[in-house]
Amino acid sequence: MVGLSGLTGTGAHAADNPYERGPAPTTSSIEALRGPYAVSQTSVSSLSVTGFGGGTIYYPTSTADGTFGAVAISPGFTAYESSIAWLGPRLASQGFVVFTIDTNTTVDQPDSRGDQLLAALDYLTQRSSVRGRIDSTRLGVMGHSMGGGGSLEAAKTRPSLQAAIPLTPWNLDKTWPELRTPTLIFGADGDTIAPVSSHAEPFYTNLPSSLDKAYLELNNATHFTPNSSDTTIAKYSISWLKRFIDNDTRYEQFLCPLPRPSLTIEEYRGNCPHTS
Repeated sequence: MVGLSGLTGTGAHAADNPYERGPAPTTSSIEALRGPYAVSQTSVSSLSVTGFGGGTIYYPTSTADGTFGAVAISPGFTAYESSIAWLGPRLASQGFVVFTIDTNTTVDQPDSRGDQLLAALDYLTQRSSVRGRIDSTRLGVMGHSMGGGGSLEAAKTRPSLQAAIPLTPWNLDKTWPELRTPTLIFGADGDTIAPVSSHAEPFYTNLPSSLDKAYLELNNATHFTPNSSDTTIAKYSISWLKRFIDNDTRYEQFLCPLPRPSLTIEEYRGNCPHTS
């Protein structure tokens, strides 16, 4: 009887959220360098696409769990895909299709990078070799620096996006009342290129108060911290993407109650509980 009721409970839980992927998370599982899924990757030439500069797609190798949500990630000003490549396998191994892209030019501004992120998502869901593995209704964007500003632009342009994560973002536009996409903004306390006081913090403050949103200021960090493997960025990015792209409330525990300041977190702000 115990075994039977346990199976029934599991089935009912899965039916409540058909998008859950992978085992129940723990702190160690989301801090790990790799999650439960083996990952494959494929390169996309800039010559075979329009609207962005090509890139690399990372995806769970197995199709046993059905489709996955997908995320496009843009590098920053003067930077290449390689600067954000570490996020590809780290996020994909947790159960996402991840597209780290190059931009048309290294000096593209945030509005252009926003358009390129959307073009990359369109390619991913409509033309790519892994399009059959993706649920096109469950998409998100990330970006570093100018690409972080671009992720805000993409969310403004396409409110159907399920998650946005700007990493030490830069943008001349400081107000984002139009956004309807759950947004987690990372700032860095030592950022002298996009200081939090004039970029990440006002971006967060000027998001709608009703929006599921959070601001994590990295402790002892710089503008370029997102360009190297970082457990704090990975941990909370995974939790945010799981919670809002997959509607997986098993990850709410890592976001609410709000994380406390620590050796790696200078400050964390947000609204809890989440409603999306």
